[in-house]
Amino acid sequence: MNELKWWQKTNVYQVYPKSFLDTTGSGTGDIKGITAKLDYLKTLGVGAVWLTPVYPSPMVDNGYDIADFTAIDPSYGTMEDMENLIAEGKRRGIRMVMDLVYNHSSDKHPWFIDSASSRDSEHADWYIWRDAKPDGSAPTNWRSIFGGSAWTWCEARQQYYLHTFAAAQPDLNWENPAVRRALYDAANFWLDKGVGGFRIDAIVYIKKPEAFVDGEPDSDDGMVNIHSMIANTPGILDFLYEFKEQVFAGHDIFTVAEANGVEPHELDKWVGEKGAFDMLFEFSHMNLEFPDGELWSHATGYTPEIIPELKKVLSASQHATADNGWYPAFFENHDQMRCVEHYFPAEADKKLAAKAMAAVLMTLRGTPFIYQGQELGLGNTAWENIEAYNDISSHGQYELALAEGKSPAEAMTIVHRYSRDNARTPMQWTRGKNAGFSAGVPWLPVHEDYACQCVESEALTEDSVLSWYRQLSALRQSGEAAGVLQQGDYTELLADNPAIMAFRRRFGCRMVYTLVNFSGQRQTYELPELEEARLLSGSIPDSQQGSLRPYEAVIYIKETGERL
Repeated sequence: MNELKWWQKTNVYQVYPKSFLDTTGSGTGDIKGITAKLDYLKTLGVGAVWLTPVYPSPMVDNGYDIADFTAIDPSYGTMEDMENLIAEGKRRGIRMVMDLVYNHSSDKHPWFIDSASSRDSEHADWYIWRDAKPDGSAPTNWRSIFGGSAWTWCEARQQYYLHTFAAAQPDLNWENPAVRRALYDAANFWLDKGVGGFRIDAIVYIKKPEAFVDGEPDSDDGMVNIHSMIANTPGILDFLYEFKEQVFAGHDIFTVAEANGVEPHELDKWVGEKGAFDMLFEFSHMNLEFPDGELWSHATGYTPEIIPELKKVLSASQHATADNGWYPAFFENHDQMRCVEHYFPAEADKKLAAKAMAAVLMTLRGTPFIYQGQELGLGNTAWENIEAYNDISSHGQYELALAEGKSPAEAMTIVHRYSRDNARTPMQWTRGKNAGFSAGVPWLPVHEDYACQCVESEALTEDSVLSWYRQLSALRQSGEAAGVLQQGDYTELLADNPAIMAFRRRFGCRMVYTLVNFSGQRQTYELPELEEARLLSGSIPDSQQGSLRPYEAVIYIKETGERL
């Protein structure tokens, strides 16, 4: 195997700056708060920090509506604060990774303000504009990701503009070379600042189809989810290869793209030496509850049948990236529910569930991505009414559920499970006021369980989720298992067992085995090749080969005596 690059040997930690640490008492996190916790991140084996957007923004979508791609929002601090964060991170061997949101901008961006002012303005064709249908209605029946029409009327231009997400997030026109040049220049600006890479948001939507036509309605509102109409349109890779050549090529960085809908068999065109990016967030393992795409009201919720599917899609991704690119292992981010709620029944022991997911995350082939609070085993939240939720998608999905005939209580149950606010509550640092997040009033409520589920408490407890993450990180990055976990191949084991996820990693003369019981019942198994293996780590004391207690995770190592 080729020598690994720095980002293949480390852990990446995703920070949601607004909820990480507030140093000013404003109630929202800031850049200085991230700098203050770099030493903590180092204890988790973190070598890169992915920052969700910190650019100037009206915050309609918490920073994913960007008004300036080369500046810092005052609520987060100054450019000097950002430069200091980059420098302090480098001093500790931690690089900053910026979030590039290039499908759209804010409607408050000067480009859009000018574009919306006239059909003859300098930026007139920097966005997607279309005339109304003869009856004055929207050009197509596409529903935005956040709900409602994907088209909004502009009085000044007497045209509709397209927005894949919120109306405040108009889509940029990538067909215009001037748009692409401006976006490339912005990314290069951050490279000049010394960042270590980029996460590229919603990139599958940048290429629009030649013909804008109505789709078959997928709900009672007469609309169709825009994802099915524009995602991964043929020709998109031409844009992405140009992006790579103009920005990424020749730099010691990594790129990871959000590409919902890209299948494992397509990865060779998207990642690797010949692909556009180093890694790709594909969501096959995150979308198991969604038979109809982004419609929360059509979701299945948790069922035991999810686990065999989870095993299947994870193995498919592992095999697909074995020869093409590198796998970014993740089970949480700022858009997802907490994983202890996702893959386990409601009655599951959340601490053991968190440890089980950590065991899978930290022993798969690829780079582990840890989302803030995941290392504490944080779960979902559940607020009483929709007004308590900040997440714009939660409001859109709630209204859609009501339109489909759900009661307010039923709609709230859906929001409780799938709201993005589940991942956005303030980070829990201490047992003190507001979990040590802020001296002011937090922008979102802190979890009620913070006294026992915080860094201060878990750092003192040997069997805590935090201690388990630190232990697994050490296994992965140093010691006898490091070579296997960083470079070893992947083989699924016990594929026919519906409750146990098991796989083997192999490198040189060593093998590492991971076995996890996703069920609430003791599971027995037969795996003869484990007979000469020894236990490296277990989530519950006194593990026994051949048997797994409810939600138990074990990791074994075996010397083969010969190089394989």
